[in-house]
Amino acid sequence: MRPVVLFARGRELPRAVLCGAVVALVAVALAGRALEVPDIRYLTDYSVPIAAVVPVAHAVVLGTALFSPMAVLEEGAARLLRWYESLHVLLLTAVGLVWTAVPLLAGLPGHVFASSVRNVVGFLGLAMISARLFGSGLAWLLPLVTVGPTLLLGVGPDNTPEFWAWPIQPGGNLGATLVAAGLWVFGLALVVCVGPRRSERDEAL
Repeated sequence: MRPVVLFARGRELPRAVLCGAVVALVAVALAGRALEVPDIRYLTDYSVPIAAVVPVAHAVVLGTALFSPMAVLEEGAARLLRWYESLHVLLLTAVGLVWTAVPLLAGLPGHVFASSVRNVVGFLGLAMISARLFGSGLAWLLPLVTVGPTLLLGVGPDNTPEFWAWPIQPGGNLGATLVAAGLWVFGLALVVCVGPRRSERDEAL
């Protein structure tokens, strides 16, 4: 068990779990509320359940635990860590799903829970992609860059989500579910097969 413990500590997983638990408790307190989003193109008001937006915070927190700051040294280890990395991503996803389920204790409707599950999977996929493109320290970039324009530009003139605005689609929307799943699978492939982007400091090491 010692290698597993060291692997988790190296990625500051305990800190991420604690921070995410705090976010989950806040989501419980706000489970029955909605976020009023003023669409800036058509000046329509569209409400999104807060529980469906909270997953972006979960993804940001979990994204900080994707890679170790000493990943360049891990690559030089005698034993390949791809197996651990795969299990690590699965564990992070499971933790995110558990956090998403916590607001159910406060009576979160089933359809909102479904959209929350989809969003935590999709945003975590974006975090993994961001970690590869911009470095592990910027794993939060793509989730935040995605959610902002989606909330402000993702509602059409008929006051319904645009086809591309997958994070604010209803929970049972098949297209949005497939997009989220695709992002997660692609992100997992990048994490396991490619790893984080190396910085100039890493190359120097």
